[in-house]
Amino acid sequence: MTTSTRTAVAGSVTSREAVTGIRDCEGFNDARLVEMTREGNRGSQEAFAELVRRYENRLIRVISRFIVDPVMVEDLTQEVFLRAYRRLELFDSSRRFGPWLFQIGVNMTLDYLRKTQRRVKWTLFSQKRNDDQRTIEPATPDPRQALDLSQEVRLVLDQIPEKYRTVLVLRDLENFSTSEIAAITNRKEATIRWRLAEARAKFQKLWTARQQRDSIAGVAEVDNA
Repeated sequence: MTTSTRTAVAGSVTSREAVTGIRDCEGFNDARLVEMTREGNRGSQEAFAELVRRYENRLIRVISRFIVDPVMVEDLTQEVFLRAYRRLELFDSSRRFGPWLFQIGVNMTLDYLRKTQRRVKWTLFSQKRNDDQRTIEPATPDPRQALDLSQEVRLVLDQIPEKYRTVLVLRDLENFSTSEIAAITNRKEATIRWRLAEARAKFQKLWTARQQRDSIAGVAEVDNA
């Protein structure tokens, strides 16, 4: 993932040259690396490759909070960096690079999820119209029995509306500050604090209900054994 992303954004720089350039860029802060990238000379490619190195692991982790497929996570991560690279001239240098990058990442991730959900809904609608031609399949075991805690959390998070889920993931799972989340989502900090409180309440309600259902199901299985 690291090599492919850097190759995509670094143009014709060879791996050996890129490694040397990255080492030379390590001492610069993000603002200076952005400036160097904008200059468009040979060193600009190494400067952006250093920005990739600094942020790619966390960007992968954030995207993975929303998308399970590791291949799609990798593809989206690369696309985020490519989009940032192409739009760097539009970046306001008075802002921090990190929140700006994650704003692109979160927006692209949510856009992908919306498109996927629309396709799923259309598929389900098409299947529903053909229900009369289908045979009834035997019931399958409850898949929740095989889920670990992280999967349980993801299933509950998926039930929370997007604007609340995004804030909850960024704050409680990825430890972004309120000001960073405000920059990423382009909302006021007061709005972020309110949404976070709402998101936590929604998660707690859904989590409790899920655990109660599992408990009742477990008792019923014992009674029927």
